[in-house]
Amino acid sequence: MKFENYMTLEFPSRSCNEAFARSAVACFAAQLDPTVEELGDIRTAVSEAVTNCIVHGYPEKLGTITVRCRILKGQILDIVVKDRGVGISDIEQARRPMFTTGGAERSGMGFTIMESFMTELEISSTPGKGTTVHMRRKLQRRK
Repeated sequence: MKFENYMTLEFPSRSCNEAFARSAVACFAAQLDPTVEELGDIRTAVSEAVTNCIVHGYPEKLGTITVRCRILKGQILDIVVKDRGVGISDIEQARRPMFTTGGAERSGMGFTIMESFMTELEISSTPGKGTTVHMRRKLQRRK
């Protein structure tokens, strides 16, 4: 699919970088003139995806997270968040609300939140090789 603009970020899986990724994607998305609600939804979905990489992808070590954003025709923001961490053995189970491998302090709502705030959500993963979360949000055209 042809894109109108793109950016790629790569950073270590430190929790301080979650806010950086969220802000960078929001700044990139601003060129589409999103509503405040759309921008909040995008920021939240990116936060959840990056936090999943940090907490679940690299639970015992520091790793690399890659975020790619593209603007597609028709006011579509395309976001890919990828890690090369432990992976997910059962994606369907991981997508169930309240399921978590992150201990009692985790809510298990990350994928549910991403899915509710984005137009499309796809998850692919290979145990031992990492996880890719692909999200799209169609933004309303402002007059």
